[in-house]
Amino acid sequence: MRVLLAGASGVLGRHMAAALTGSGHEVVGLTRSPGGAGRLRDDGVEPVVADLMDRDGLLRAVQGLRADAAIHAATALRKVPMRHSGMTATDELRVRGTRNFIEAVQAVGARRLVVESMHFGYGYGDFGDRVITESNTPFAPPGRTAALERHLEGFRVKERLALHTEGIEGIALRFGALYGPGYGAGGTDQIVAMLRKRALPVVSERVRGSLPWTHLADAGTATVAALERGQPGEAYHVVDDESASMTAHVRFLAQTFRTPAPMTVPLWVIGAIGPYLHAFLTSVAHLSNAKARDELGWAPAYPTYRDGIRSLAPAR
Repeated sequence: MRVLLAGASGVLGRHMAAALTGSGHEVVGLTRSPGGAGRLRDDGVEPVVADLMDRDGLLRAVQGLRADAAIHAATALRKVPMRHSGMTATDELRVRGTRNFIEAVQAVGARRLVVESMHFGYGYGDFGDRVITESNTPFAPPGRTAALERHLEGFRVKERLALHTEGIEGIALRFGALYGPGYGAGGTDQIVAMLRKRALPVVSERVRGSLPWTHLADAGTATVAALERGQPGEAYHVVDDESASMTAHVRFLAQTFRTPAPMTVPLWVIGAIGPYLHAFLTSVAHLSNAKARDELGWAPAYPTYRDGIRSLAPAR
């Protein structure tokens, strides 16, 4: 298939593009910057410079293009945000950017659309030890606070537009916390660089928090599987087999890469300087990947974050 990929020059997008081209698909990559266009050419991707937030400019940029399918993986994140305001641009991309992108998808003649979503769409909170499936827990419920509601509205609108726009065969992939090769949001290289400078503190292991995790390479293979075999109107959990806290992940990363051990700070300090990060660190969610295994024929190459981190270390 010829695939229009939004966010192609980002960390996640580049892994998706590599998986797509490796499976024989042709990728047309949307990027906001000429620098991103150069990187895409180096990756064997046909670049198109356009901003999803500029509807008219986006539609001009894709005029005359044709594609069989599309993927929306664009975010505005460069690192894990500390404050809720750090999510504002990405929230807007999920709402207004998705509306604009769907118009572009229709303009290029594509019907199938795969969109990036996340486990945080179930809400930033403690779901206990029960296992969340795609059908047993409401997605994007009203947020407990105005700030959380803005983030959840982004997930809610993005999935609704993808899954329920007439003429679009939409599929949502709900990823866990991303990690793997790359420098930027979701990329482990950035985290390791911060650890070497002792610039990334963690909270005590006693703080209850547990996240599903997704290796970027697994996100790429799941995207191909969804494009080729996913059922329109469905969402799939693309996560590994074991949830773990951010603290456990970062400490294992430091041990494996032999960086200085991260400093431990009280949770109240995180709450004072980074309310969004506080919600991130104290969320507890365990997601099942059984549906993706059964319907997409996908399974994580890295069943746990430890497997994924060990695979990164030899190259460093």
